Amino acid sequence: MGDGNRTGRAYIGSFTAAGGLGILTAAVDEDTGALTVLSTSDAVADPSYLALSPTGDTLYAVSETSDGALAAYRLEGDKPRLTGRPVPVGSAPTHLALYDGHVLTANYRSGSVTAVPLRPDGSLAAPTGELRHTGSGPHPQRQQGPHAHQVLADPSGRWAVSVDLGTDSVRVCALGGDGLTLHREVALRPGSGPRHLVFHPRGDRAYVLNELTPTLTVCAWDADEGALKPLGEVSVLVDVPDGDVHPSEVVVAPDGRFLWTATRGADVISVLALDEAGDAPRLVATVSCGGHWPRDLAIGPSGRHLYAANERSGDVTWFTVDHDTGLPRKSGSIKAPAASCVIFG
Repeated sequence: MGDGNRTGRAYIGSFTAAGGLGILTAAVDEDTGALTVLSTSDAVADPSYLALSPTGDTLYAVSETSDGALAAYRLEGDKPRLTGRPVPVGSAPTHLALYDGHVLTANYRSGSVTAVPLRPDGSLAAPTGELRHTGSGPHPQRQQGPHAHQVLADPSGRWAVSVDLGTDSVRVCALGGDGLTLHREVALRPGSGPRHLVFHPRGDRAYVLNELTPTLTVCAWDADEGALKPLGEVSVLVDVPDGDVHPSEVVVAPDGRFLWTATRGADVISVLALDEAGDAPRLVATVSCGGHWPRDLAIGPSGRHLYAANERSGDVTWFTVDHDTGLPRKSGSIKAPAASCVIFG
């Protein structure tokens, strides 16, 4: 039994242009998964995606506007405090990650990744450069040019991986004396529209969730070579409904037994069981996301709860996961207008 007293913090991003409150700070009951909102901060417009420093005392947020910026906040008490001026990055940054003493931003509209060095105190220095993606895809509206949608460090910390919806590819990059440089580009199926990638806890497999088709691409990952190799593709929906259906996020259980995806339009969380090798995800079931348009999906600190940021219904809903089946059961929700991401610290 839990002691009922273990609490942490959650940080929720949102779109202020759509009525969001900026960054919400919430207390997390790690035994029940329940969230309690403690404060809000609208110091930066459209802080749609967030990341924490390794020390946990600084919060970073993209400002997903046409100009595009990166902001840093000090975490003192229960309300993040903006520190310094936001730093300009590429247009419409949608994601960010810490990598090799920098914050990297994936800039959707400009199709690029920007590297921003961190000072010793965690504050932001001037950007050192922008790695511009090139290419396009077959979709007439969504793939006329590059659209970097996510950037993250691989489990070894040696490489940065950027996922581009517009070019149907994943780029493996590294930082050097000349800034962020391309190591190799890996092509995925034309028209798939890759959005987000997650690594298996073991570190030798990666799963790419595609937005333009509701599928998951399974890849082998070799950290020594910085090589990503597609192995196959599986559906994340039993049936594809009519209308807008856009997968948004993929997460893997800490023990590597299950994988979950969120799909907007269908408004479901899909449960996929992973085999021991991690090469053959099997769709087990889909359950309601508890709201409308789940933009983000996150695993809570205990590993027993899932959180869906439902953008258009304006809530964050949490689920308790069955250990044996991987099925999420809705346990509660809080209001969070135009919610776009959830992270934990």
